[in-house]
Amino acid sequence: MKINEIFFSIQGEGKLAGVPSVFIRTTGCNLRCTWCDSPSTSWKPEGDDVGVEEVLDRVSDHPAVHAVLTGGEPLLAHGVEELTHRLRESGYHLTVETAGTIWKDIVCDLASISPKLSNSTPWEREDGRLAERHERQRLNLPIIRRFMALPDYQLKFVVDRPEDVTDIDAVLCELGDFDPADVLLMPQGVTPEELNHRGPWIAELCKRRGFRFCPRLHIGLYGNTRGT
Repeated sequence: MKINEIFFSIQGEGKLAGVPSVFIRTTGCNLRCTWCDSPSTSWKPEGDDVGVEEVLDRVSDHPAVHAVLTGGEPLLAHGVEELTHRLRESGYHLTVETAGTIWKDIVCDLASISPKLSNSTPWEREDGRLAERHERQRLNLPIIRRFMALPDYQLKFVVDRPEDVTDIDAVLCELGDFDPADVLLMPQGVTPEELNHRGPWIAELCKRRGFRFCPRLHIGLYGNTRGT
């Protein structure tokens, strides 16, 4: 599989925010979010071919019991099914971070699903050459429901502007039954200033709706840098 990086940090987002974790970041993505915070896995993919055994060896170098498989879109990676099974067999609590557009026979303890809203479509980036493809692929509700049927999940929405709430409500209405505590709203931004600008009104929305506010702890601690 193509690996962009493997590193030890804290989980900055979601239900397990603050938990020391080893991250396995694959490279390659079927989407092209305009605000993508890991362009080296999507817009300009970088990575090396690494076998499952080597991935496991590198993961075991770190003092973590939580592992996070992320990307890009990790469900694209060759051998991802075997990797998730082997990580679970090795005793790791495994989170898989996905946009929920692709399904494979994986296992995990937490499915972190990030459905992409219309704010992600790159109508202006690179003259919009990838916008229509992205728009066609960014939501796959049947696959999102399959992830929601796993033992634990979170729906993590990247919120850029107040009108995104309409998009979120439409997606949730289509998905049907859900627990509001499993819905996370995360400010869009790769700097503390951007996150602080959007954070207050998003937090108020969470208070009204019973959703979780999702910080990005790693941005405050390390900035938007690789390996964190």
